[in-house]
Amino acid sequence: MIKFLSLLFSFAFWLQLPAQQLTVTGTIADSATQAPLEAASVTAQTGQSVLSGKNGVFSISIPATDRKPLFISYTGYRSRSLELPSASSMIDLGTIYLQSNAVSLEAIVVQGKKPPVSFKVDRQVYNAGQFANASSGTGVDVIRNLPAISVNALGEISFRGSSSFLVLINGKPTQGDPATVLSQLPAAAIENIEVITSPSAAYDADGKAGILNIITKTGIEDGWMVQSNVMYGLPPVNDFDNAHHPQRFGADISAGYRKNKWDISGGLNYLRNDISGYREGNVYTIRDGVKTVLPSTGERSYKRYNYGGRLAASYQANPRNFISAGFYIGKKFQLREADLIYHNYRQRVQTGEVFAPFTYYNANTQEKEGLFSLANLDYTHQFSKASSIALGALYEHAGLSGNTYNRNLYYPNTSDTIQFTHNPNRNPLNAFRIKADYTQKLGTQLTLQGGYQFRYDLQDGNFTYYTKILGTPDYATDPEFTSQVKTINRIHAGYVQLNGQARKLNYNLGARLEYSERDLSFSKGEDEQQLTLNNFFPSAQFRYALTDLSTLRAGYNRRIKRTNNYELNPFPEREHSETLEQGDPHLLPELTGTYELGWERKLGGGSFFLTLYHQRIQNPIQRVNKVYNDSILNRVFTNAGMAFQTGVETNLNMNLTPWWQCVLGGNVYKYKIDGEIFNGTLPVSNSSWVYTINSSQNFTLPSNWLLQLSVNYLSERVTAQGEDSRFLTPHFTVKKTTKDKRWYFQLQWLNIDAGMKESNRQRITTYGANFYTTTNYIYEPDQFQLSMGFNLSRRNRKIQLPQSEMGEKEF
Repeated sequence: MIKFLSLLFSFAFWLQLPAQQLTVTGTIADSATQAPLEAASVTAQTGQSVLSGKNGVFSISIPATDRKPLFISYTGYRSRSLELPSASSMIDLGTIYLQSNAVSLEAIVVQGKKPPVSFKVDRQVYNAGQFANASSGTGVDVIRNLPAISVNALGEISFRGSSSFLVLINGKPTQGDPATVLSQLPAAAIENIEVITSPSAAYDADGKAGILNIITKTGIEDGWMVQSNVMYGLPPVNDFDNAHHPQRFGADISAGYRKNKWDISGGLNYLRNDISGYREGNVYTIRDGVKTVLPSTGERSYKRYNYGGRLAASYQANPRNFISAGFYIGKKFQLREADLIYHNYRQRVQTGEVFAPFTYYNANTQEKEGLFSLANLDYTHQFSKASSIALGALYEHAGLSGNTYNRNLYYPNTSDTIQFTHNPNRNPLNAFRIKADYTQKLGTQLTLQGGYQFRYDLQDGNFTYYTKILGTPDYATDPEFTSQVKTINRIHAGYVQLNGQARKLNYNLGARLEYSERDLSFSKGEDEQQLTLNNFFPSAQFRYALTDLSTLRAGYNRRIKRTNNYELNPFPEREHSETLEQGDPHLLPELTGTYELGWERKLGGGSFFLTLYHQRIQNPIQRVNKVYNDSILNRVFTNAGMAFQTGVETNLNMNLTPWWQCVLGGNVYKYKIDGEIFNGTLPVSNSSWVYTINSSQNFTLPSNWLLQLSVNYLSERVTAQGEDSRFLTPHFTVKKTTKDKRWYFQLQWLNIDAGMKESNRQRITTYGANFYTTTNYIYEPDQFQLSMGFNLSRRNRKIQLPQSEMGEKEF
């Protein structure tokens, strides 16, 4: 035992002794020019590594017992492996010559992987290419992966819990519904998404939650870029016995060219993306002691397609003058089938007696389509290095129209019609704006901006309701549900903004003043109305660098959610058997003030940010229900006092291993509303915690294989008169890219459910003192899609290197 302990202590003592080291020195140079090579890499097989200095000299220490070769490498040169001679403590290898790589005689390509998220003074920038689950979809599929974004079963987009946000396309504002705008853009055409939660005064004040700026792909560097994708959806696993099988296929192509003074890019896209579905619902109303119950089940499916084209060009006439123009046009169509069987009955509240049972079949078809166009022309003149002016004009058109058909038929004998109605509508939007922005640098650390903008928006809605006269081919107009409403907005806005830097602090201070007029005119019964508002929108952003890796930021901004024709139309519009839609011409716009405090941290293999925010919302616009008659609910838009929202938003991007990248983001907030609705006749007070989780796990495998598992989750949440259930959509992607990076082949498994009956379904419930409604929307899970893409581009920066005469001779 004593001998063993002696050996053990001797071994422990030996471990503490410093290992004998061998120092290896040398100089690395170009074989043709003999010029020293700075930053060449010298690596030992034991893991030690150094870079050569400005004169090409290096010195590396390795264990004396290690006599394995050193590995010498330098970008654009052939690597070398050097055997080490015998020596006790010092080896000088002299000059080591590297030969220029023959494949890089003209240029080499420096390639790098874009970070999934990066930070600027007032925004986070997300690389759209990281979201493989969206690659064959639209802009909606891309943004649903962002930490503050959620998309529910009805396709409604929420940004920090609000549907009110502004969408910019390459910095140009759009006035249409965000979901409609984003569904027009193919995901493959999107380069980056910029999330601006605290916009400066230079931006439009629209969108209470903030701004999403969609950056599309261009040539970027001198040369050309061509990219194309095609997608085919496999037959459905479960189509709920719908009348038609869903079809899914699409293609898009993007191209760009940049040379000398010109930069031109464009693209074409087509997407057919049907979805099958099912609906379970129940509604009851109570009037005069009688409860009328309307349970229903049946199909709720969609036929959807869109196509479009886009073109952008810019010309740098000289260093002082720059001109750019862009044009987009697209068509979107959606057909919704809701073929339901109703088992209606009535019940006396006091006695429980059931009477008047009645079963019928409601064939409800709703068509929505629109032709969208957006055109801009901009000119920038540089007076000097310190001052410039930018002039711009923008035109937007959305030719929105639709038809709703309701056929109530006897059941099971559906050959006899009870009622047949047709509800065509047309609600086009025409909008244009002109603006001028002036920039003046005040020294090296301060910049002053100012500008003026005029906006003119026109919506001219025509809503008609026809009832077919049974036994004849004729239709009669129902004046109760037929109306016209025209809305004109004229907005004058001026702003001033100061951008500066003081050591580690960057800041933006701004103020925007708006004078707006809203004119409303109606086809019947209501006098013309004008609402005039003067609104002040201050903004402030601060960004302070705590360290090289850590940044603290704070901000405040005030924004507005304006009203549209549907929210203002006071006349009921009947689109469904059991509901009416109705607006309020006295509706006021929402005004929201947002406070933010955030922390950003760069990590060795990624990044992290955390943002606390608080919103105070004046005149929140709510869509609430009241009883119209014993079998119809009236959905009405109304203001509801004040609302408050406090939350935290976060995102972690981390390379856990060289082959595993984790992205985890989310948003948690508490929403509270207090006030009165229906002109003060009904108090409303409600609050709830809501959270969203968006996660993707990326696994990079050998031979250019990629696996991605992503999950989007929206929690339960309370509404003004009810609650919405949680909504879950997991996706899995397998992608193979060829060695030259030009082709990819991909399989997607979308809305993974595997028979668990948990994914792509959501229940929406509302209730009041004399009504209750609940609807469970069940949409097609387990969708499989095949896609492939081609990328032929010269979008990478090139570095010219000296040519090697020796390399030339070898080839």
